[in-house]
Amino acid sequence: MTSQDFEVVDLDDANSALVLIDQTKLPNVTEFLHLTSQESIWEAIYKLQVRGAPAIGVAAGFGSYLAAKEIAQTETTFDGFYEKWKAAKAYLNSSRPTAVNLSWALQRMEDTLLANKSLSIPELVHCLKEESLAIKNEDAQTNRAIGEYGLSLLQPGMGILTHCNAGWLATTRYGTATAPIYLGHEKGYQFRVYCDETRPLLQGARLTAWELQRAGIDTTLLCDNMAPTVMRNGWIDAIFVGCDRVAANGDVANKIGTSYVALAAKHYDIPFYVCAPTSTIDLETPTGKEIPIEQRKPEEVTTTWYKEPMAPADVKVFNPAFDVTDAALVSAIITEKGIIEKPTKEKMADLLKN
Repeated sequence: MTSQDFEVVDLDDANSALVLIDQTKLPNVTEFLHLTSQESIWEAIYKLQVRGAPAIGVAAGFGSYLAAKEIAQTETTFDGFYEKWKAAKAYLNSSRPTAVNLSWALQRMEDTLLANKSLSIPELVHCLKEESLAIKNEDAQTNRAIGEYGLSLLQPGMGILTHCNAGWLATTRYGTATAPIYLGHEKGYQFRVYCDETRPLLQGARLTAWELQRAGIDTTLLCDNMAPTVMRNGWIDAIFVGCDRVAANGDVANKIGTSYVALAAKHYDIPFYVCAPTSTIDLETPTGKEIPIEQRKPEEVTTTWYKEPMAPADVKVFNPAFDVTDAALVSAIITEKGIIEKPTKEKMADLLKN
């Protein structure tokens, strides 16, 4: 069981609201947000109140539907409706540049809109609602499939390391990197899971450790720089991480610190697996060098988690939200369509053809 007793991202259609758990308050406070304006939805994505590539995609789908619902109150022609909806889409899309699920979900909504342009405005709005719900429902099915493929690579009693939060808090159910862990737990596999804290925003400490512990899984929290030590100790049999974007050649963008884990895994000959819904695979981006990396505010490093500043005043801060792991360091990419061992451009393209 995942111990998931609430929806991470949901639609309250009756009140025209996007409903989110505020992940910036976890693990100490469980607070739900009911967002009714495009500005509040944009801020929730940017401020990481909703985070994780799949969850961001679901939130964007619902957000763009709510924009359509509002626009339909004043626009009666397709051209007028579409022009205002495209502006809302572009606005939401600007909130996070690295996670490709954001633009993927919004493009999927636009494709639905254009495919039904002959319908009336109320009918178009209904189509967008149905598409946004489909994005959410398909995410849960995708994560389950990733979990089943990932579990096929594991044995009972293994030690597993994960970085950041690619659990159900980052998705709609199961998570991506945690899906094999949850499915194995259901079968009594008795995994030992080690969570990197994931500085500077501590998603591993605040979120992954919280949700795994709630599920009754043997969980140990690590400072990020302890990961090579537990590998050297022989406590880690496999590493599972999520991702925010996969380039056409198999390079992977994930939360900052992931490449550090992959390099250590290579040295200690431990398989490094990336759990990636096919929606995160971006064949339009040739390699990891072309993936835009979000730069975030210095306060996240110097003051956010402290009562007093933990760095000299006005010190320069480099705070990229993500790094890129070279495909050569990836043992396999696990998708809902299958496992790509030692990913290459050709293998990535072949998978998406199916």
